This record gives sequence, structure tokens and C-alpha cells, in this order.
Amino acid sequence: MPQLVLVRHGESEWNKENRFTGWIDIALSPKGEEEARQVGEKIKGMHFDKAFTSVLQRATKTFEIAAQTAGFKHLIAEKDEALNERMYGELQGLNKDECREKFGAEQVHIWRRSFDVPPPRGESLKDTADRVLPYYFKRIEPMLKEGKNILIVAHGNSLRALIMFLEKLTGDQIVKVEIPTGVPILYELDKNLNVVNKKEL
Repeated sequence: MPQLVLVRHGESEWNKENRFTGWIDIALSPKGEEEARQVGEKIKGMHFDKAFTSVLQRATKTFEIAAQTAGFKHLIAEKDEALNERMYGELQGLNKDECREKFGAEQVHIWRRSFDVPPPRGESLKDTADRVLPYYFKRIEPMLKEGKNILIVAHGNSLRALIMFLEKLTGDQIVKVEIPTGVPILYELDKNLNVVNKKEL
């Protein structure tokens, strides 16, 4: 029975400052580094055949710290921008409260919590899923079908795209799903890759 563990990176400096980060390559905060160590403690003793991350340092560093903490010397992550966070376009770098003042609270809520309405020059969650899922089908799903255990360290919205597919959720359902930083989510799958069990570690 293959296992898939999804981890949203630890807190970044811009998470802490309540900014839209998107594709801007922001470092982990000290709290985020500690969250990454906690991920390592939680997955210690598990076995993974392969790991995947985005190319952004908040994800790659979370993986590196967690793998080192867990003692996974053999585990090297494949990095791909297909797993990057949703690109927030003109909102990137802006404080979320400033955005509400500039564009209106209702409009910002629509951009953040609708499935298919992108912010100016950015991506919607649907757009994010349209790049995450082909990569998943090409690189990750075949390994799961072979019974391999996989670790993915990525971002709130790229993981939402995967969770939406795995749990067969609608666009309206997935935008309500909150994914905390630094908390591993374990999926146990059957041979057809249907979810048998899900739990936070």
C-alpha cells in the first residue's frame, strides 16, 4: 500500500509579514526552520523512495532540514517549478491588508478564495492545478503505482491542487481547505491510488 506525504513548507519571512508571496523566492523565518525540524521528527522512522519539491527555497530548505532531522541521507529531492506556489501577479509582495485597502476586501477575497478567478497578471487555483497535475501524472503517479512511498514538500496552493484530485473535491470545496505550514499529511493509497486513509502527523 503506497504512502504519499504532503508537507507545506515552514513559515516564510513573508508569511510572517502577511504578504502575498507567490513565486518570489523568500527564505524561511526562524519559526519556519523550527517547523521544518518538527516535520523531520514526525516523519522519522518512515521510509520514502523519492521526494519532490518546488524550486523555491522555502520548500527546498524545509525538505533539507526535515530530511536531515529524520536522518534520510539517501533521499534527494527532485525540484520542479510545476510544484511552485500559485503566482499572485500584481499582488506579490503586497501586504494582504494593504491589498484590501487598494482593491477592496470583497475583490481580494474573490482572488484568494475562488477557484478560477486570477488576480491581475497572476494565476487562479485552476491555473495552478493545470500545471501541477500533469507533472504529478508524469513523474509521481507512476512511482505510487509501483508501490513506492513519496514525500512532496511544496506550497499551500500547489498542494491544494493535489488534494483536490486525490480527495475528488470540487472547486468550491477545495478553496475552503486550509493547509497549515509544517504539518505532514499522510495519505495511504490502495493499488488503484484511491485514498484509504488520511491523517495529519
